[in-house]
Amino acid sequence: MDYTPLIDKKRGRFEELDRMIASPGFYDEPKRAAELTREHARTGKLLEDWARFNQAQEQIEENRQLANGDDAEMAEMAAEEIPELEAEVEKLGQIIQYALLPRDETEDRDAIVEIRSGTGGDEASLFAKELVQMYRIYCENRGWRVEMMEASPSDVGGFKDATFKVSGEEVFRYLKYESGVHRVQRVPATETQGRIHTSTATVAVLPEAEEIDVELKPEELKFEVCRSGGPGGQGVNTTDSAVQVWHLPSGVFVKCQEERSQLKNKARALQILRAKLLRMRKEEEESKYSDQRRSLIGSGGREEKIRTYNFPQNRITDHRINLTNYNLDNFIAGEITDMIAAIQASEMEERLAEAGLG
Repeated sequence: MDYTPLIDKKRGRFEELDRMIASPGFYDEPKRAAELTREHARTGKLLEDWARFNQAQEQIEENRQLANGDDAEMAEMAAEEIPELEAEVEKLGQIIQYALLPRDETEDRDAIVEIRSGTGGDEASLFAKELVQMYRIYCENRGWRVEMMEASPSDVGGFKDATFKVSGEEVFRYLKYESGVHRVQRVPATETQGRIHTSTATVAVLPEAEEIDVELKPEELKFEVCRSGGPGGQGVNTTDSAVQVWHLPSGVFVKCQEERSQLKNKARALQILRAKLLRMRKEEEESKYSDQRRSLIGSGGREEKIRTYNFPQNRITDHRINLTNYNLDNFIAGEITDMIAAIQASEMEERLAEAGLG
């Protein structure tokens, strides 16, 4: 498919964004300015990739001509470069295709990640804590900031549930695939007969919602202040700083106790609540997608088993794309980039087909 007409439109939009950014008063509306600045950066990168794509194609043609020339040494050198150039063209072509797809408005946003222990009792809570640590390492290695918002420790040192926020560049674009049921198979430390147990933890990744996305009407909210609990120190155990909030129309409930300040806990609780309500709205929109894409991305529902972590075999399997690797020890240590890239590639194929760009 010839993408030149689409690229020409992007080039016109880039010039328009240039003029808007240079205009007086552009930064008077910070939210709009930030959105347009991000679009300007994305469009500029697309145009740079398009230029490199065309240059590589031209270089391949030149090398093929040289490879058929009379100069044997030059022909050999030119032929050796062709596979590398072809690989670059293929990679840039995929990047350009993805950049031309209609963009999900939440892909650039920060994310709120909620992890809960599922079936399996103490072992499930320990697995939930391992998942928190796995994502923390992955995010920090990408240069993203991780901020714990809420956590309920278990008696054995795991997490009954934990919620944290991840801030950075295109966070939700990469973490959105992690929503669903994560299953672990291993021999617990407390198992005396060496039997393998199966436990689960659920992950929900929510795009951060802004006030303009979700309106929270005071009459639809119910607040309660209660005593904080957990290992937060003596102060947290003697202060009525925990905040619980119910969204009455939807029944969604949030509790925050990580901060000693009641006001800070209230602000965090509302932040999580907005994200949950935005996700509910997006799930309704995603029901319009094709069955294939829904099966890949999922709804983020806790009934969907997306991945199995088998420790005895050092095996990690993603059930949505039927991909199995035998590097679980590295994966659980935060090296999950390759798995996410494979899921992204699969989703891109489906989206390209839907958009007629495949």
